[in-house]
Amino acid sequence: MNEQLKPVDLSLVPNVTLYNGSTMPAVGLGTFGSDNYTAEQIAAAVRQAIILGYRHIDCASVYGNEKEIGTALREVFASGIVKREDLWITSKVWNNKHNDIIGSCKQSLADLELDYLDLYLVHWPFPNHHEKGVTVNSRDPHAVPYIHENYMRTWRDMEKLVDAGLVKNIGTSNMTIAKMKLLLRDCRIKPVVNEMEMHPHFQQPELFNYLKDNGINAIGFCPIGSPGRPERDKTPEDTVPIEDPVIVDIAGAHGVHPAVICVKWAVQNGQIPIPFSVKPDKFVSNLRCVTEDPLSDEEMARIKAIDKNNRFIKGQVFLWKTAQDWHDLWDEDGIIAGA
Repeated sequence: MNEQLKPVDLSLVPNVTLYNGSTMPAVGLGTFGSDNYTAEQIAAAVRQAIILGYRHIDCASVYGNEKEIGTALREVFASGIVKREDLWITSKVWNNKHNDIIGSCKQSLADLELDYLDLYLVHWPFPNHHEKGVTVNSRDPHAVPYIHENYMRTWRDMEKLVDAGLVKNIGTSNMTIAKMKLLLRDCRIKPVVNEMEMHPHFQQPELFNYLKDNGINAIGFCPIGSPGRPERDKTPEDTVPIEDPVIVDIAGAHGVHPAVICVKWAVQNGQIPIPFSVKPDKFVSNLRCVTEDPLSDEEMARIKAIDKNNRFIKGQVFLWKTAQDWHDLWDEDGIIAGA
């Protein structure tokens, strides 16, 4: 086997211990293929990634590929490569199923051919219906703002999933400090993680530190800036982290691709990144970079200094009729807009 494609020594891939004692691998494989890959291609990537050492797979019902991923999981279990307990599998409830959490979870379990999920997330804090084919300026005509009472009904059903043994852990995604404060005030089971956009050009230090102070881990999506994200999520002011001169310079010093530096920075910063790729050499490099050739304190400081507060996944399709623009979704003034 090509040296670059040999399975990674799993003893070199650390786990992150969550506040409740659960442990999850410090790097996962994202499965959102944007509009560029078929469900079958994503499933093939999952299968190959597991063979090469990935033990953390981040899924979601809205990605439209859980059935195919389920087939891949069945195949790797049958082959003896891994056992179910060796993997950490995440899924998420989509916005139009907030009133049917248990049904949505059971559907994902059926599609993934699993008896339980290691982690189940509320994908977005808005009970809306995503309109396919939208552009960056489109709005979902069914969109409504965050309403805490409604969100807590959703969260109580999430808690019931833990009680029933259908999921081992529950968490949030795309939350803000203002929304999280309300959830932590009223929940019975605290979220173990918040999945959020994090990359060198969007580091979210205030939210990241708030989560850390409250014992909640951050899973970072778009860790290299998601250059292949859908056109609807691209705006003229967006930047490209892997083309940043600082990232390129550090990558040159380490002899690796700039994307590897982004993943390495994320792990050393205390995040749990979930990079996506369908290329086996990228699988291996993203795992090996966790412990090999760490970034120096100086390099970490240089990357910290290039934060541009540039959010790429703005969520603009979820804007309700009276909202001004996508900033209203993110409570940037500390007040929950529309609630």
